[in-house]
Amino acid sequence: MSTQPTEGAAKATRAAIDAYLARLSERDLDGAVQVFAESAEFDAPGSSAVPWSGLRSGREGVKTFFTTLHEYLKPEEFTVTHIVVDGEQGVIIGHLRDTVKASGKPLVTPFAAHVTVVDGKIARYHLFEDTHALHRAVTDS
Repeated sequence: MSTQPTEGAAKATRAAIDAYLARLSERDLDGAVQVFAESAEFDAPGSSAVPWSGLRSGREGVKTFFTTLHEYLKPEEFTVTHIVVDGEQGVIIGHLRDTVKASGKPLVTPFAAHVTVVDGKIARYHLFEDTHALHRAVTDS
């Protein structure tokens, strides 16, 4: 049994994740969006009170997520502690700290993102974070 396809897929997955994270660290939104497939599915579940939460599709949806997020939050820290890759599946684990622009409230949460990479592009992205803390930081409840 050959492991070549899995090894090749794993390398492509890791390369896409690394490119995405590099663009984010450079605050290169357009570059980060280009790492996604044209028909990407992007899911950031959360409260309806959080404007950037929800399911989005395509590069435009990804761009809208980040644009909206940065309208409301000032990024303070984004730390990746682990990246796990298995074939075309990858998981990014870390923690972040932001400040809500309108209220000055802090948002501190661990996060994980499950990505699927197809043909060198992120085809699916599912974000996991403390949605309760996010809701509390964005609202007064």
